[in-house]
Formats: sequence, C-alpha cells, structure tokens
Amino acid sequence: MNKQKKTAALLITAIILGACSSGQNNKQGPARTVPVTVAEAVQKNVPVQLSNIGNVEAYNTVSIRARVGGELQKVFFKEGDEIKEGSALFLLDPRPYAAALRQAEANVARDLVQAQNADRDAKRYGGLIGQGVVSKEQYDQVRTAADAAEAAVKADRAAVENAKLQLEYCTILSPISGRTGKLMIQMGNMIKANDETPLVVINQITPIYVTFAMPEKDLPEIKRSRNAGAVKVEAIIPESTAAPVAGELTFIDNAVNITTGTILLKATFANTDRALWPGQFVKVVLTLSTRPNAVVIPSQAVQTGQSGPYVFVVKKDLTAEMRVVVFGSSHNGETVIEKGVKPGETVVTDGQLQLSTGAKVEIKKTERQGS
Repeated sequence: MNKQKKTAALLITAIILGACSSGQNNKQGPARTVPVTVAEAVQKNVPVQLSNIGNVEAYNTVSIRARVGGELQKVFFKEGDEIKEGSALFLLDPRPYAAALRQAEANVARDLVQAQNADRDAKRYGGLIGQGVVSKEQYDQVRTAADAAEAAVKADRAAVENAKLQLEYCTILSPISGRTGKLMIQMGNMIKANDETPLVVINQITPIYVTFAMPEKDLPEIKRSRNAGAVKVEAIIPESTAAPVAGELTFIDNAVNITTGTILLKATFANTDRALWPGQFVKVVLTLSTRPNAVVIPSQAVQTGQSGPYVFVVKKDLTAEMRVVVFGSSHNGETVIEKGVKPGETVVTDGQLQLSTGAKVEIKKTERQGS
C-alpha cells in the first residue's frame, strides 16, 4: 500500500514538472523582431553656425516735421506708398511767406538807394575835407552814415535769403527713399513748426537691418570670422515656407552688455522682395566657418538616457547595439557625432523605444540624408 502511494506521488510530481517546463518554453518562444527606420552615418562638410532670435529694423527712419507753420493745403502721397528721395510730400499755405519775401526784397531796394546816396555823400565830403571846406568830424559822420546804410543793405539781403528759405520750406520733400506710414495730420489742419507729432514717418526697408545678440563667449570666434572675410547671415521667417533670406554681418557693438552678457550684432539684407518688415521677429543663423569631413546622422537618432546621449547601431547580423555618443552642433535636422559612430554605420531613427542591445531588427525604411 505504501509502495502504491509513493508511485502515485512520483507520477503527480512528474506531471507538474512537465507542465511547468512546458509553460516556461511557451513564455520564451521565438525572439521578437522589432521594425525600425534607419539611416547611414555619412561624412561631409558641415557649417559651424550660431543662432538666435533677431528683430528687423528699418535701414533709415525719418520722422517728417514742418520747419514752418501754416495750413496744410496738400498731401502728395497715400499712406503706405513707396516714395523716392526728393519727392514732394506736403504743401503748406505759401502765401504768407511769399508776401514776406516780397517785403524783404522791397526793403533791399529801399535801403540800397539810401546806401548809394550815403556813399556819394561820403565821397563828396572826402574831396572837400582836403580843401578845408568841411571838418574832419563832419566827414566822419557822413562816412559812418554811409557804412551804416551799406550794412543795412547786407542785413536786408540776408532777410531775403531767409524769406526764400521759409517759402521753400512750405513744400516738404522726402529726405530718403522708403515707405510711408500712417498720416498723423490730415489736410486742412494748422501745422506748428517743429511740432512734437510728426506729419508722417518714413522707413527705408531696402536694404534693411536685423539686430540680434550672441553670448560673449562666442565673440572671439565671431571676430575671427569677420576678420577673415564676409560672414554670412540667414534670416528665417517663422511659420513661413519661403527660403531663408541671405544677408551679411555688418556691425559688432563696441561693448558687451554687462547685464545680459551678450554682444549686439547687426546684419544687412538687400530685401529687394520686401520679405523682411520692420518690427518683425526672425530666427537668425550666423555661419562662422565650415567643418570638413564631419560624421553626421539624423538628429532624431540621438536619444538621451541615464548614461547620457546614445544611439542604436544596427550591426550586420541585424541586431541592435546601444552606443553612448558625444555629439556636436546640429544643422538642418542633422547632428555631428564627435565620438561613438563611424562613417558608413547604420543608426536607428525610429523605433528606439522597443529596442535593447542584442534585439533583432527588421528594417522597414531607410532614410536618405541631404548632401
């Protein structure tokens, strides 16, 4: 009886062990293949760039004010018009100034006659003093009167020139070529000379400036690049499909801002297509130099973990290997790899979350990198 019990117990144990072994085998199963997208690490020349947000500024800004007062009779442009340098903008009532000019010219004519008479008297007295007919004091008085009359003529002529200027100022001309803004004072209003409120503001937008700041640590490299030649600057308009606007670095401020620790820079753009507009914010990319034969991979291949940045490399046997990398600058969706990946190796750009070292992969797509 005891022997039968032992045999039954051994049989039950064997069945249980067999079931457990079968369950473990089913859990392990065949190794799972992870579908991934890959790209090849390539070697090429990469621009060394700095970027920041910049602000577009007009190349020239002029606030137009009247030099003389009077009624605004005519406006020769419409708000937002493109105007040329020397174009007529406004006309103030010229009649009071024309009358003042005529009066000044009449004063010249009057005083000129008096001066001529005084000069003749002085010459006549000059001849008589030698004959003893008139005294020296009499001659000096006549000579002084003649000189005073001549000075009065000169003053009158200066008044004529001033009156001509005042009349000329009634027609206000544009000092620059540019685009007009909002008209601040309408036709028919009385204008004060040199009023605080300008009649209109004109912005020159071809060419145009973009101002931006860079950390002071980058100043030595910026100056080296500037000394070596023209430094290319690109302005990228947010949410625009247009190509970046090309310009050139033209100004480096003469002092670092001690509050922000940055240096102010300014780039000039031809802006013939009016793509840039004063007051606009743009992304500025400053190209300092070109790094030859750098190893680059798509930026999305670089992941961040507890050990730092890493990538998954697909080996020849289609297994994944995690590599810790040291990366450098990024440009146009590509990142320079300083250490960790060699040219020609294949890196995973999509599907990394399901990978671990040694995992089998299935390449579903190979991305092509730009040249």
